[in-house]
Amino acid sequence: MSLPPQKFREMVFQMLFCCEFSGSEEKDVAAMLMHELKVTKKMALSAYVRVSQILEKLPEIDAKIAMASSEYQFERISRIEKNILRLGLFELFFDESLPWKVSIAEAIRLCRKFGTPESSHFVNAILDSIYKASSLCTSSEASS
Repeated sequence: MSLPPQKFREMVFQMLFCCEFSGSEEKDVAAMLMHELKVTKKMALSAYVRVSQILEKLPEIDAKIAMASSEYQFERISRIEKNILRLGLFELFFDESLPWKVSIAEAIRLCRKFGTPESSHFVNAILDSIYKASSLCTSSEASS
């Protein structure tokens, strides 16, 4: 049984959040989520691999968030928003299989599910700003 990409992304977000919030090892979190979400060990391990990849890039990702967040200090961004931004930025810059619009739309969807409607506006603004300032954005996309 294959897990839909949206559910996989939710599991990755939940692992990221749990690791930051509880300080637990990723493998412990993977086992807990495997039980709670009723997913296979293979899916949990795939999510664990993605979380590990994100954590490897965390200094670079967090620096982008801090630079783009002119209204809030990085430390004041809620953990939910921060981890959704981390996942979204990882997908934007390090997952070439996803179009940029999908990465941003999925981050907004996660905010609506796990955060607040207001947080989705904040996350959208940060991701859009970072993307438009990057070399990935073409001139025609930047004007839209």
